[in-house]
Amino acid sequence: MRDMLPHARPGQSIGLLGGSFDPPHAGHVHVTREALKRFGLDRVWWLVSPGNPLKSRGPAPLERRMKAAREVMAHPKVEVTDIEARIGTRYTAETLQALQGLYPATRFVWLMGADNMAQFHLWDRWEWIQDNVPIGILARPGDRMAALNAPAARRGVSSRLRARNSEALARSPAPCWCFVNVPMRDISSSAIRARGDWG
Repeated sequence: MRDMLPHARPGQSIGLLGGSFDPPHAGHVHVTREALKRFGLDRVWWLVSPGNPLKSRGPAPLERRMKAAREVMAHPKVEVTDIEARIGTRYTAETLQALQGLYPATRFVWLMGADNMAQFHLWDRWEWIQDNVPIGILARPGDRMAALNAPAARRGVSSRLRARNSEALARSPAPCWCFVNVPMRDISSSAIRARGDWG
């Protein structure tokens, strides 16, 4: 199993950006580059999800999304992975727990947009995620206030790392989260699909 998974050196800090990437686009690339810069990360792994088997209409085939992701995200510190398909997980908490077991000497940081922070309290075992993995949040247009007033933000108010100290996130023990404002590209996978550009 391990030889089918990405390599991580002991002590590395790796940001995890999960999603369907249906399709991947320049906004994902921009967020990834900003996360590398802002949060003191050694690498970022894209976790291209296999799709939700409970939904009648899933994303494009995993192989197609992986290929497109590798074409759009060309950076020596970024690896596009299908880890969740390989280890058989579907929920973020489940994936993170499995990765911590597989890579005990690696520090993982969960990355997400502010829009996800606003609804984070609806995720499966979100409190476990907040308590066990540092979280880096990158602001998207129009989502700042909703994210900072969300239940997860209120619950974690005492563990928030100020943006001016964001580079310390990767080395900070959980619970710890940091919210940074970055110039964002107003582009989304759903808009690309709606235009018919993805098929």
